[in-house]
Amino acid sequence: MFSSLRRVVRRGYRRAVDLSHPSRSPLGSAVVNCVVYLDGVRQDGCAEAEEALRRVRKAGEGFVWIGLHEPAQEELTGLAALFGLHPLAVEDAVHAHQRPKVERYDDTLFAVFKTVRYVEHEELTATSEVVETGELMAFTGPDFVITIRHGGHGTLGPLREELEASPEQLAKGPAAVLHAIADHVVDDYVVVTDTVQNDIDAVETAVFSEHGGRGDAGRIYQLKRELLELRRAVAPLGRPLEQLATQPVPVIPAEVRAYFRDVADHLTRATEQIAAYDNLLDSILQAHLAQVTVAQNEDMRKITAWAAIVAVPTMVCGVYGMNFAHMPELHWTYGYPLILGVMAVACVVIHRGFRRNGWL
Repeated sequence: MFSSLRRVVRRGYRRAVDLSHPSRSPLGSAVVNCVVYLDGVRQDGCAEAEEALRRVRKAGEGFVWIGLHEPAQEELTGLAALFGLHPLAVEDAVHAHQRPKVERYDDTLFAVFKTVRYVEHEELTATSEVVETGELMAFTGPDFVITIRHGGHGTLGPLREELEASPEQLAKGPAAVLHAIADHVVDDYVVVTDTVQNDIDAVETAVFSEHGGRGDAGRIYQLKRELLELRRAVAPLGRPLEQLATQPVPVIPAEVRAYFRDVADHLTRATEQIAAYDNLLDSILQAHLAQVTVAQNEDMRKITAWAAIVAVPTMVCGVYGMNFAHMPELHWTYGYPLILGVMAVACVVIHRGFRRNGWL
């Protein structure tokens, strides 16, 4: 019941849908948004990238934030030439499937984040998808931020609205946007990690229940596989965030660098929690396998006990089936019921002995 209640609460607090989806964007197939910010305030109008950059550099302050969704090589080439993006970083941004990292090219930072989302499901099975991942990349320069999103989730629409509601933070420049993106991604790590605990608790309860099913191994392996995917998204980001928090970078002012330390702390919490979950699943799996072994041993003991009971009448019938002329009680009137009685008594005695010793 509590698991269902938590699921309903998460749905109630789900973030709003980004209304600037590419299918509704007037800027093209990949450009989600192109906005100029001066003193942390969004400027009116929707400018083209070249016009937006010209306005910013003419004013000598502010920056332009361009959002893209799964751009093609041709669509990103023009922006790369306009903003002076490195070809290697552009190639990584187009093809995606990159490891989380932060690379510096002259006065531009190229950051790759893995976005995660918890996939709702009524019951965990051996094929359930628990964690869905995507990619979010950010080019951060002195007067621009270009964000590129891959996947069907991880929209930055709500994040942009939150930043625009705090112009004093947005006035700190592109570094503030990069921090907000990192904080947004890491917060999702923490939320997904906390939510996965519900599935782990459900599996643990099933394994240690009185009638634990033998099919729980598939669910445990599936959960470990999904947890591994979550770890691949979270763990590699630790060192890049530490570098942004401790090492001087021209694009990151000292006043913003302190904010990255807080993000790194949250990431450490998520990383440690994932490691603890993995160890717990190992213990649950070992306990489950031990239970299966014990159950198999009990089955073998029952089979052996019944085989021993059946062996007594089998032996007696085998002796009297040898057709010798002179056998005990062969021509006695009560010989047949006597032998049946002896077999029944012997079987009952053996059965009680096995029951007393816990074999049956």
